[in-house]
Amino acid sequence: MMARTAVIEEVGGPDKFRLIEAEVGDPGPGEVRIRHKAIGLNFIDVYMRTGLYPLALPHALGMEAAGVIEAVGAGVTHLKEGDRAAYAATPPGAYAEARVMPAAQVCPLPEGVGFDVAAAMMLKGLTTQYLFHRTTPLTRGDTVLFHAAAGGVGLIACQWARSEGIRLIGTAGSDEKCALAVAHGASDCINYRETPDFAPAVRALTGGAGVDAVMDGVGADTFEGSLDSLKPLGMLMSFGNASGPVPPFNLGVLGPKGSLKVTRPTLFTHIADHDACQEMAQHLFDKVAGGDVSIRIDQRFKLDDIAAAHQALEARRTTGSTVIEL
Repeated sequence: MMARTAVIEEVGGPDKFRLIEAEVGDPGPGEVRIRHKAIGLNFIDVYMRTGLYPLALPHALGMEAAGVIEAVGAGVTHLKEGDRAAYAATPPGAYAEARVMPAAQVCPLPEGVGFDVAAAMMLKGLTTQYLFHRTTPLTRGDTVLFHAAAGGVGLIACQWARSEGIRLIGTAGSDEKCALAVAHGASDCINYRETPDFAPAVRALTGGAGVDAVMDGVGADTFEGSLDSLKPLGMLMSFGNASGPVPPFNLGVLGPKGSLKVTRPTLFTHIADHDACQEMAQHLFDKVAGGDVSIRIDQRFKLDDIAAAHQALEARRTTGSTVIEL
């Protein structure tokens, strides 16, 4: 069978996408074939398209989607033909009508969660789950700083923090985006275009103490300010590079700044184990089903318009989540 698929043959701008008809075969051992209903858009897709995260080319892009299982290979026991399913997983290839892929990180999708919602939340929601529960101990009453709080991960994180009694201070690029973050659970939000030196503002909001943790998906532009926003023994989780990769820095500065801790986690390390992935996904589904987290989809595109979707994401014209509908 054939499936329309968006691929790149060389790195560069959004204009590098080509829509092709790709052959989709039968799943082998440990694999499934899934027919997509909706696809998620994430900044990691941009990193791959530009070459920041190198791929062997040509390659289809896309890391998350939701749909219906069409066939299962030998050894797959948690999914069967006809099941609703969703995933955030490697290898890239979600920008397609259908694909064959490893089954371990594909998760059964509860009936109460729509395909579009699932495609919008798997990568971002699982990222939020590991930031709050698998990276450093966070408990009720703690305070975190979250950059790009009106983005797809950010709006989930704002709600997640509120549901667990954690104070979340956000940053965003406009007053409108700040208002959106606060409406979703942030206690405060700093407009970094008006206040580019955000660390003193964070200190002021915390009575001079700083925050217990910073969740930073922006990268180069915010790294130093993130360190300066932490209280002693605080943790900086640098989980993305939206403004470019963090440049080399002197590890020794962490001592006089308060014996700080820095980690560069990735979702795909956390979900590499099948059982851990399924448990994390169930936690996410419970948060959504229980009403603690609602998934805001503010942009919808067709697969034909994948270049325009990337342009909007890179230009920071998006809020919440973006889905590609099929």
